Amino acid sequence: MTESTLQRRDRLVDAAIAAAGSDDFGADSWQEGLEIYLASLAESARLNEVGVGVAEDGIVGDLANRLRIEEWRKTHPAVAEQEVRAPIIIVGQPRTGTTILLDLMAQDPANRAPLSWEIERPVPAPRTASFDTDPRIAEAQAGFDLVDAFIPGFASFHELGAQLAQEDVRIFTSDFRSMQHSLQFEVPAYNRWLMHEADMAPAYRWHRRFLQHLQSEHHSERWLLKSPAHLWSLPALMAEYPDAIVIQNHRDPLKVIASISALGASLREMTTDHFEVTRLAAQYGEDIVLGLDRALEARRDGVFADADGAGGRVIDIRYQDIRHDLIGGVARIYDEIGLELTAEAEARMRTFLAAHPGDQGGSLKRYSFAETGLDEGEYRERARAYQEYFDVESEELG
Repeated sequence: MTESTLQRRDRLVDAAIAAAGSDDFGADSWQEGLEIYLASLAESARLNEVGVGVAEDGIVGDLANRLRIEEWRKTHPAVAEQEVRAPIIIVGQPRTGTTILLDLMAQDPANRAPLSWEIERPVPAPRTASFDTDPRIAEAQAGFDLVDAFIPGFASFHELGAQLAQEDVRIFTSDFRSMQHSLQFEVPAYNRWLMHEADMAPAYRWHRRFLQHLQSEHHSERWLLKSPAHLWSLPALMAEYPDAIVIQNHRDPLKVIASISALGASLREMTTDHFEVTRLAAQYGEDIVLGLDRALEARRDGVFADADGAGGRVIDIRYQDIRHDLIGGVARIYDEIGLELTAEAEARMRTFLAAHPGDQGGSLKRYSFAETGLDEGEYRERARAYQEYFDVESEELG
């Protein structure tokens, strides 16, 4: 007998409850997204055996983490008293330098970026005394090492590491409103819901609870956060964090589409035997343009301090301006924010950059824009308003 979506959901929920030893999920906002996600997986993902395991393990893990955080919160009331003030949040299209910018700024001891190990294994709350020696670091790293074993070269294309900063899209997976799901798997129905119908406010409320949990026993001066996904939901982001300082990265959208298609391909080829890059590129061709249109609309509507972004609330960073001088780019950001880039922080950033040079050419298959199957002229025209508004140059597409 074929398992129905409802039966599958109940089985996975029961597995998470058994793993966490708790059945209190807090708000029920996760349920709608999970049901749509499961139905879309069954309808279109065409998962192989590895894919089924990756998808189901991910769902159980995300639900179990939600349960554990809620249980910890009940037994540690001080968590709810934590204030998340004036976070620095990096947004922008995927593959525009947001990751390396996050990693560099995370080297400043004044900035508290969520690290991969604490996102994957958040309970018990990380503590300052053991933050660099917690045994969960090695456990998480073992999992990341497996990724490169299954997808050779992936870590060179998009570096993974237990003690590297992690992006917010990973936090959103526990509320099942996350673009990570539609990058990993072909789930068009879920992606349509996420892009056009989902209320993102509950995801940001969950995001705040997650940050409160992480900072409850390990503080710093400010949160440093990042996710390209925020670009699609800037009003919801700013409604939850009205005092946030936003850094928006910019790059030629057509270059972005080809690059994110290559990243998604490396993930999907492992989990399905029916992969076609043109379907992935078609998804991202629409999604990237939608994100740019929404970001431009948000800017014109005054989502930030005013329509021009004055008041220190948003800083625009162009890929072409930082690609050859990342440290200089960081220094300019600090200057605009009004923060001091100390000699210690700059030295740590330079040390990190020397050890982590970023995306290495040839690490994974690249796709030219022509290979995406999309019409260059059409998408150049659709991106024109964005490129003109933010003065983003067109790149050689190859």
